[in-house]
Parts: sequence; C-alpha cells; structure tokens
Amino acid sequence: MTVQSPPPFRPAPGLPDEVVFDRAELGIILGLYGRMVAAGEWRDYALSFLREAAVFSVFRRAAEHPVYRIEKQPRLRGRQGIYAVIGMDGRILKRGHDLKAVLRILERRLIRPVD
Repeated sequence: MTVQSPPPFRPAPGLPDEVVFDRAELGIILGLYGRMVAAGEWRDYALSFLREAAVFSVFRRAAEHPVYRIEKQPRLRGRQGIYAVIGMDGRILKRGHDLKAVLRILERRLIRPVD
C-alpha cells in the first residue's frame, strides 16, 4: 500500500485572491480625499485589500479609529450595490452601484454656510 499526499489546494480559477480598487475608482476617491484634506477635515488614510472587500479608511488623526470607510464588495453587485460609505459607528450612510453617487454623501459635509 502506497500513501500519496493530496494535491496542493488551488483556488477556483477566475476568482481573485483579493478585491482591489481599480485606477478610475482610486482617482475618484483620492480626488475627494484631496478636497477634504485641503478643507482641514481629513488627515490620513489607509487601504485594505481583503478577500471579499476593498476598504479605503479615512482618519482625522493618524492614531484613531477611521471616521469613514469606503468599501467595495463585489458580492453585493446584484443586491444593494457594490460600494458603501460606512460611518465611525458602523452605520451604512450610503450604498449603491455608482461610486460618485455614493461619495456625494461625504461631499455634502464639505459644504458649510459662510459666516
């Protein structure tokens, strides 16, 4: 009797190892980030590329919890939408299929009345 080792595990073909933002998506997100930094609202950001989601986290200061998270979850493509903006407390502020439309919730916070 011969003992053979099992073949190495290979993920299913066509499935990505991690979800990422493409160049156009990052351009839109970093454009908003630049405007918010110029307004003094945001100071730092972090990127996380996971198996099921890509996350762009925004911070007021470097050593605290993110103020907002912009998430891309492709598995929700047919449901609520692939993009979401999540607040510090974990509430979903906006979800949708169009990144620009979802990010408008954050641009409204940039518009303030002038005294």
